[in-house]
Amino acid sequence: MARRATIADVALKAGVSVATVDRVLNGRQKVRQETARAVYEAARQIDYHAAGLIGQRMQSAQKEVRLGIVLQKQRQAFYQEWVSEINRAVAETATVRATVKIEFAQSQSPAEFAAIMTGMKDQVDVVAATAVTHHEVTQAVDVLQSNGIPCFALLNDFAQGVRQSYIGLNNLKVGRVAASMIATAVHRPGKLAVFVGGYRWHGHELRETGFRSYFRENAAQFSVLDTLVNLETRQLTYEATLDLLARTPDLRGIYIAGGGMEGAIAALREVRQPRQVALVVNEITPESRAGLQDNFVTLAIATPLRILCREVVDLMVSAAARGVTDVSGQRFLRPDLYLPESV
Repeated sequence: MARRATIADVALKAGVSVATVDRVLNGRQKVRQETARAVYEAARQIDYHAAGLIGQRMQSAQKEVRLGIVLQKQRQAFYQEWVSEINRAVAETATVRATVKIEFAQSQSPAEFAAIMTGMKDQVDVVAATAVTHHEVTQAVDVLQSNGIPCFALLNDFAQGVRQSYIGLNNLKVGRVAASMIATAVHRPGKLAVFVGGYRWHGHELRETGFRSYFRENAAQFSVLDTLVNLETRQLTYEATLDLLARTPDLRGIYIAGGGMEGAIAALREVRQPRQVALVVNEITPESRAGLQDNFVTLAIATPLRILCREVVDLMVSAAARGVTDVSGQRFLRPDLYLPESV
């Protein structure tokens, strides 16, 4: 078990005395802003248990910045963990006194995402969202930014050329990683299946493209079947996987490019033996962890949520200070890879 970081570790990392860290932590005496920020950054980098408290001390007399976050699938473990990490990142923000408003879309409807985002116009200073790629969402981003509210795309890169920046995984590479794992794990030629959540998820399309291109280039002994749409639901994925297994005796691998992996895991458990079909999924959740442990999941490609949330909050705070800019970029994070032997 890793040793818990101490106040002395924070002092060493920040290049200050233990007494200075104590003053920042407990607010006993005034400390220069740049020194306090150095202490806070050091505490955050080494995961010191009181980093959040240091951040709160620094926020108390600072400008308030209102952040707006739009997510989906509120009941899913992945998004519940996301909320926890966003709240943690907001609490640890040192440069401003940040607050966050989080709302959830209940469907994949572009109109719903657009309505939630534009509804935040008078309530927040900056917006970040995971939303579908559609002209209604692009219009919502345009409305927000024309009102001085910068917008960021999370996980799925929507409103390209309009939004401020995209933060998430390099989805083309994610698809190639999934393909490489299946090609390595499977030792007999055969067919492969790929599921996407819908036709409006640009990230899923990129993952599918990366997946298919890898096999065209490196493993022609496999053929990838027509793409299946599961709307990121457990039941649809379960039924479609059972059907695939019944009518495709030489099915060697399945890649779930979006959500709904729980259905594929359940179907494989029902009619196949462990490792008989290679399954690659996204995100580490109780279901994917259990699938890895009993060898029905070959690989889980996960978003580093803590890093993502810290970077998103930092970008949003910075954007709130400088306003809407013409800079439109991408910030790719390195995925976390989970194998059966690593859980």
